[in-house]
Amino acid sequence: MDDAPSYFFCGIGGSGMLPLASIIRASGAEVAGSDRALDQGRTEAKFGWLAAQGIDLYPQDGSGLRPGQILVASAAVEDNVPDIRKAKELGLERKTRPELLASLFNAAENGIGVAGTSGKSTVTGMTGWILHARGCAPTIVNGAVMKNFADADAPWASAVGGDGSAFVSEIDESDGSIILFEPDIAILNNVSLDHKSMEELRLLFGDFLAKARVAIVNADDAECRRLASIVDSDKLYRFSLGEQQAELRARDIEEAPTSVSFTVREAHGEGLRATLRVPGRHNVANALAAIAAARAVAIPLADAVEAVGGFAGLGRRFDILGERGGVSVIDDFGHNPDKVAATLKTLHAFPGRLLVFFQPHGYGPLRQMGNELIASFVGNLAGEDILILCDPVYFGGTTDRSVGSEAIVAGVEDAERHAEHIAERAACGDRLVELARPGDRIVVMGARDDSLSAFARDVLERL
Repeated sequence: MDDAPSYFFCGIGGSGMLPLASIIRASGAEVAGSDRALDQGRTEAKFGWLAAQGIDLYPQDGSGLRPGQILVASAAVEDNVPDIRKAKELGLERKTRPELLASLFNAAENGIGVAGTSGKSTVTGMTGWILHARGCAPTIVNGAVMKNFADADAPWASAVGGDGSAFVSEIDESDGSIILFEPDIAILNNVSLDHKSMEELRLLFGDFLAKARVAIVNADDAECRRLASIVDSDKLYRFSLGEQQAELRARDIEEAPTSVSFTVREAHGEGLRATLRVPGRHNVANALAAIAAARAVAIPLADAVEAVGGFAGLGRRFDILGERGGVSVIDDFGHNPDKVAATLKTLHAFPGRLLVFFQPHGYGPLRQMGNELIASFVGNLAGEDILILCDPVYFGGTTDRSVGSEAIVAGVEDAERHAEHIAERAACGDRLVELARPGDRIVVMGARDDSLSAFARDVLERL
């Protein structure tokens, strides 16, 4: 691939950048990159794994950029970052991650795009696994590590290279880049407040569904139903856990602490029993979305149902790290109101007090959805549960820090739920260990910070 372009990823360790860089490198292109976390000495093992793929890593000081490269960087990266300044000096072409991802996705024969406020990573992983298990050789780009593809040689397996015919990817709406994607199959899990207003979300998701050959929507979500009503009926495929009109339904749901079973039935079809290796009713909905995508590429229902039962889950998605002294520790990506609610509801299907640690993934999200986050905690914490928040994650840069964790704690306490604000995360760990007693479940929640998993493992070791 001598004529392939050379890419430089600014922020290559990010959950979106890393899988894309891996896919580009696997195609034979030259890839290099930098990352603030690398300069700060965080998550060294991850960067060692990238280097082992033949990706050259440099400090984020402009030293790694060369004439002729294509710079891949978030549109939000400030112009004063040395890599950006150097790229301008060299006159390099600049692309955002979504622009590069969309160009690859749109070139595939079957582009399967997974969108929605919550569940994107899980549905992407489930869909990719079903296609892989049925011999379809899909390309998969995920925002989370897929346990089915992870091993000692690929511990950060958030991407899988395929043969180019099927391309399964999360599609993010937070920056508006969803408009760049031309899906053959569009999946919409749910729509709720996160990064944008509801009016903006309706426009973005509505356009996404309108482009597709097959539009798969969650009939149990009110906003999805609203958008489905304006989609051409001949391309609409709905799924439901309830009584909503849908082409694919789940019935007889039986929850267990680490799994969930249900019966899948298409309209007028035979019921098939499925058992997932991940818990919660929300994962039944995720599985239906993935099964629907498999049906859209002509995989028989029985084959799809069998394959989804082999899905092993994702890193940091209700990831049960272990138990000590009768106390379980769970590492979870919950960071917006819907994700928080789904995890807490799954846990409260079974007895035991919850000690919930939450690290907000930025100050901006607290301003955008602080009230909704408070409502999610208040509505899903039991009277004996304890919520602990540290300060929001912050790795530098300019941002409005006028709304912090103390505002969330105050709102939760006003509703007579137990909540504490402890600014430093290490001190939060001390408090969790101090509070823990047999029968408790400790849940570590947050996004945008790989070190949260190490924090959760440390809490487990100290119990």
